[in-house]
Amino acid sequence: MPDDLVAAAWLHDIGYAPGLVQTGFHPLDGARFLRRAGVDGPVVSLVAYHSCARVEADVRGLGAELAAEFTPAGPLLTDALLYCDMTIGPDGDYVRPADRLAEIRGRDSPARSYRHRAQ
Repeated sequence: MPDDLVAAAWLHDIGYAPGLVQTGFHPLDGARFLRRAGVDGPVVSLVAYHSCARVEADVRGLGAELAAEFTPAGPLLTDALLYCDMTIGPDGDYVRPADRLAEIRGRDSPARSYRHRAQ
């Protein structure tokens, strides 16, 4: 696997770290942190746009901000990271994509994030 994909697979959820939260949208917060840390190129792009982040950013009203700051990575790497994210659960074990999506919906709803940002 390409080194950029491996690095992004390890780092894609770094934006959940409490000290890095700025917007409450972990792909954007994580990519901003990595850029400040000197990481560049495809790794940052993959983190910023992982797992359909462009769609979720639009729902959260952050689509223009994401697009202004980061360029999407190539489709092959993006699809490979999506596959990794949808088949590995938070504990590192294999999970069926349907179960992974249910887990994500249960913890990361846009409505919950909007409430969090408003506080």
